[in-house]
Amino acid sequence: METETAQTYISGSLCLPEGYSPALSLRETEQAIKFIKDTFQSGLAAALNLARVSAPLCVTAVSGLNDHLNGVETPVRFSIRSIGEDVEIVQSLAKWKRAALADYGFGHGEGLYTDMNAIRPDETLDNLHSVYVDQWDWERVINADERTVPFLEGVVRDIYGVLLRTNRLVRERYPSVPALELPDELVFVRSEDLESDDPDHTPQERVDRICRESGAVFVIGIGAPLLSGVPQDGRAADYDDWSTPTDETHHGLNGDLFIWNPVLGCAFELSSMGIRVDPSALLRQLKTRGELANRDLPYHRRLLAGDLPLTIGGGIGQSRLCMLLLHTAHIGEVQSGVWSGAMRSACFTAGIPLL
Repeated sequence: METETAQTYISGSLCLPEGYSPALSLRETEQAIKFIKDTFQSGLAAALNLARVSAPLCVTAVSGLNDHLNGVETPVRFSIRSIGEDVEIVQSLAKWKRAALADYGFGHGEGLYTDMNAIRPDETLDNLHSVYVDQWDWERVINADERTVPFLEGVVRDIYGVLLRTNRLVRERYPSVPALELPDELVFVRSEDLESDDPDHTPQERVDRICRESGAVFVIGIGAPLLSGVPQDGRAADYDDWSTPTDETHHGLNGDLFIWNPVLGCAFELSSMGIRVDPSALLRQLKTRGELANRDLPYHRRLLAGDLPLTIGGGIGQSRLCMLLLHTAHIGEVQSGVWSGAMRSACFTAGIPLL
């Protein structure tokens, strides 16, 4: 059994690749960021039949619309004097998008995407993580027959195809950027199988191993406890369906897309997505997490009443995508963020220019 594991930068450690030098100047980098974002989002919209919509920066605290991520992160909350209510900066738009599909009248096979800008103050800062999160949040209406793993895999392949095309166009436009070698086909794996094949390592170490071997992997089943009692990763109870049995040994209709990052030598999470909860899955997951009281929140009442469509959706990191395709060593090279003086100094010494 392979014992070597990659550094995954999930606990604030800073990676300073030896001999690192950015492939583009600061000005060229800014131009490349725009090119990547324009190229990818147009391809995503075409591949999944998505229309662009505007999205909120904050939502009322009592609406139940904010994404609670793993259930332990603290959203930025403040009071709006003129309306006398507390609001929260979004942590993602996982639930807002589903309500928008209903309110805007989207039909089966149609969807939306938006620029999501979030603040996550509890994030541990390192090469991959920033307090500021920018991603494409997308959501599409499905029917009950499409709530299956094969349908999920088909959508993931469509998104991966957009990534392959964007990577090719970046290589043509910016030949000085080292080539990102992506496999033509993704590997799909269930989190339960990763654990049974390699029970002696952590969930993240298992992902590092298979991603290093395959180059690109989609791990299905994120949120439900595995046999060890530890989930592959955390998920809130009220958007992704991570509890529905799909056969005798597997659960979950969601997953994460990982690409091997050659600069940092780690599995690089680019997207989280999944088929969303139906009413029965919502109640089951709220009960599992001890959050049944949340069913009385406005969003949850709408879902349980059947006022919201069945959907599939997810988020794709914008700065993460730019970081990957431009071979940068730090997310601060492709977004203007807030970093400690020590991190800025260390990155400057290592030739990593933070915006």
